[in-house]
Amino acid sequence: MEQKKGFPMPLEMEYPKELEGWEEMYPPMYMFSKDRKDWEEKHFWFHDKIHAPEAMYPLDLIFHEAWQISLSQYTTRVFCIPPAQGIAQRMVGCYMYITPVAPPPPEIIGEKAGLFQKRVFYVFDHYDELWGVWLKKFKALGEEMNSIKVPEEFPKFESDDTVFPEPRGYYTSFEVMDAWDRLVNLMIKGWQYHFQYLNLAYLAYLLFADICRKLFPGLSESTIGKLVAGAYVQMFKPEEELCRLARLAAAVPAVAKILKSDIPADKKIESLRKTAEGNDWLVEYEKSKDPWFYVSCGSGWFHYEGSWTTKLEIPFGYLKGDIERIEKGEKIERDVPSIDKARAELAEEYRKLIKTDEDRKSFDDTYRAVRTIYKYAEDHLFWVEHWFHTIWFDKVREFGRLLVKSGMLKGVDDIYLFNRFEVPLIIEDMATTWALGVGVPSRFQYWQAKAEKRKKILEAAKKWNPIPALGTPPEEIAEPFTVMLWGITTEKVQDWLKGMAVVPGEVTELKGFASSAGVVEGKVRVVKHLEEITKIEQGEILVCPTTNPAWAPIFTKIKASITDIGGLTSHAAIVCREYGVPSVTGTGIATNVLKTGDTVKVDGNTGIVKILKRA
Repeated sequence: MEQKKGFPMPLEMEYPKELEGWEEMYPPMYMFSKDRKDWEEKHFWFHDKIHAPEAMYPLDLIFHEAWQISLSQYTTRVFCIPPAQGIAQRMVGCYMYITPVAPPPPEIIGEKAGLFQKRVFYVFDHYDELWGVWLKKFKALGEEMNSIKVPEEFPKFESDDTVFPEPRGYYTSFEVMDAWDRLVNLMIKGWQYHFQYLNLAYLAYLLFADICRKLFPGLSESTIGKLVAGAYVQMFKPEEELCRLARLAAAVPAVAKILKSDIPADKKIESLRKTAEGNDWLVEYEKSKDPWFYVSCGSGWFHYEGSWTTKLEIPFGYLKGDIERIEKGEKIERDVPSIDKARAELAEEYRKLIKTDEDRKSFDDTYRAVRTIYKYAEDHLFWVEHWFHTIWFDKVREFGRLLVKSGMLKGVDDIYLFNRFEVPLIIEDMATTWALGVGVPSRFQYWQAKAEKRKKILEAAKKWNPIPALGTPPEEIAEPFTVMLWGITTEKVQDWLKGMAVVPGEVTELKGFASSAGVVEGKVRVVKHLEEITKIEQGEILVCPTTNPAWAPIFTKIKASITDIGGLTSHAAIVCREYGVPSVTGTGIATNVLKTGDTVKVDGNTGIVKILKRA
């Protein structure tokens, strides 16, 4: 049988009947359309399982709206990476698909090259001081967002102080509408800041990796990653603060006893408040909490994930485990100095192999650049996708509570069922109804009915298995960011085309990216949700869809990690290299094929996982 050459074209897609009406949930520019048909069919679209693996709630799309513009403009208009264009997005039955835009004409590439040289290498040379400026302005942005005032309810009458000694001139109706607009604008501005240096960090990695491949033919990708490892990045700060708090608690038996108990986290805090020792520990806990507990329990992209500040059982579960490990004499902190020393020794070994001064300079220059700026990939992650997003989610829920109080919506989180352009309409309906006086009806039934309809559509979408890609794939997937970040390769696309039906019991080997060097054998622990993370035992191999920063405390316990999705610069790849833990990312099927208790051999040098024994 002749192998299928491509996937359905975007406008050929057919959707389950249960998804009828899904298109109205998202902004119109997110739809495939006849007026852009020729351009859209020239591109190859794939489901973005890194950033959007699940059915998308309309308001959660705001982050993607923001990154599409920001990532793309920095590539095309600001730092002007010569052959690169942006990443376009479309919605397909509540799932997000993306495509790297085709390269520009040669004359544009040439024009961009001059700007690229001047702008990019300036950042490489001045990054340390630029990072300080970036962090200051981003923190200020988050504090501005946090300061936005959202009333708990509309007043029966405005207070006297809004009239005397002079009428203020604007009132609650304007304040609420203005507050929403400012909240949205700050989020989008934050994502403008997000990509200020991120593409350059990835570019530095690509430039260094290219030099390494030329100088050392056959050098593994995991070794290249190991050369970059060892950075002191802020994404590890939440874990470091947990370790600090655990050691403080372990030194005071009465505090340790409470934190090791099986009572809920809020009850532990109540018990600690009853003793002087407990209060002393809580003072330190509060110091750590803001900002370091502003960590999502997931990726930071979805409102339903929660954070350490709202799901206290997560950090307190880690604290319990860390205290118990301390009492056993185990080390709970990652050994960064050793990782740094090993990295430096490895780099020097390879440097000695370089034969010419010119090649040595190329190696030194690109190595210095990647060691300087690559840490931004994880540093920014905490401040944007965790700290900043946590503030956003908390603030959006203040609007949700106001809408519920005013009778516009039934549930606080129903606000997420409307996109960012629709929420102002609900707010204006609420504000207008209040302004018109007593006994004036709003269209609350309209909004509530729309919310209920969308809940059903999203539930149906969650049960649907969307096609992996749309359009005709290129002969070779060569766009470096697509391979590096999303883990999309020519081989993977061919597997999609074959429509391979995986029979878990028949699979003996998994293939992915060699993301962190080393070879180990051990039993696996399959973890699909953060709530399951506390089940991991010392020396197990973590198997999961992908990792995120909230999982950091378990990396001192595991032997290796295997993920379904992600490339060479995914979170799992970066963190495992920092901890010196072998990792294979982007296997596609690990969580479907492997079961807790299976024994496997993880080869982080080749990207191969062999199943040695079934549980």
